[in-house]
Amino acid sequence: MADYFDRITDKQADLIRQAPLFFVATADPGLEPGANVGAVNVSPKGGVPLHVLDEHRIAYLDYTGSGNETARHSMAGGPITVMVCSFDREDAAVVRLYGHATVTPLAESPLAEQLLAAPAEEIALPERQAIVVDVESTATSCGYGVPVMTFGAQRTVRERGRRYKVPRKA
Repeated sequence: MADYFDRITDKQADLIRQAPLFFVATADPGLEPGANVGAVNVSPKGGVPLHVLDEHRIAYLDYTGSGNETARHSMAGGPITVMVCSFDREDAAVVRLYGHATVTPLAESPLAEQLLAAPAEEIALPERQAIVVDVESTATSCGYGVPVMTFGAQRTVRERGRRYKVPRKA
């Protein structure tokens, strides 16, 4: 059973700061599924830290290279959920952060210096924007469904698979 909080707790913040990977889910409040667009977008974010700004705000540096659904949904006023998991054998846990995000071009963000201090070195793509999440509530659950895994390395540009991508015509 999950435990709910009205803020990011110290224990949650510790897990967030250590996570090599987090997931971001957003939804456009008025979007109807169809036309090759789903109602909910879920994206893994690796190689870039999730910054805990205070007990009600987190931020991360967003890169180009994929769709920009997080920004589109956030600008439409849709909700955002950020999920962090512990993959350690000793500490099974899932932390979910619920709120709404603000998307700011990196050059205009007051957090640019802080976010650029820990860039995703292996991604080798242009930085796109700062994503700041105003966290309205959080939940911590057991994480028993999360496998025990060992972090190997961040994926490099050369290791970006194309097996499941549709080839584009030049």
